[in-house]
Amino acid sequence: MMRVSTRGRYALRAMADLALHSDEGPVLRRDIAMRQQISADYMAQLFGRLRAAGLVKAVKGPGGGYMLARDASAIRAGDVVRAVEGPIAAVECVIPGNEPSCSRMDGCVAYPLWKRVSEAVTEVLDSVTLKDLRDQAGQI
Repeated sequence: MMRVSTRGRYALRAMADLALHSDEGPVLRRDIAMRQQISADYMAQLFGRLRAAGLVKAVKGPGGGYMLARDASAIRAGDVVRAVEGPIAAVECVIPGNEPSCSRMDGCVAYPLWKRVSEAVTEVLDSVTLKDLRDQAGQI
């Protein structure tokens, strides 16, 4: 089964929450953790990866917290998932830059299928921005 792990799901929820509250200034990580019911320690790990990927920035001092590093319309769901999960691929042999990772790839009848599946998932994740998620949250 191909699936996004808890890390990817929680990171996307946290980033959507940050986008929802971005007009309030820097947002405390613990507030996001509380609203999203994610442990503060796990949230710290996620934000470390998100910061390293250039998706969030930390504001130190009184009134500090986290902010989106770019406008919500410029951060795609795929960016968030890749930041915490790594490359989006159905199987190892289709990981971008990892090809060819299998000696059977040239004659593999399934390779084109796995490549298409991976590309389709990537296309869907990259077609949705944090702004889209923020706008959807207002309709729920």
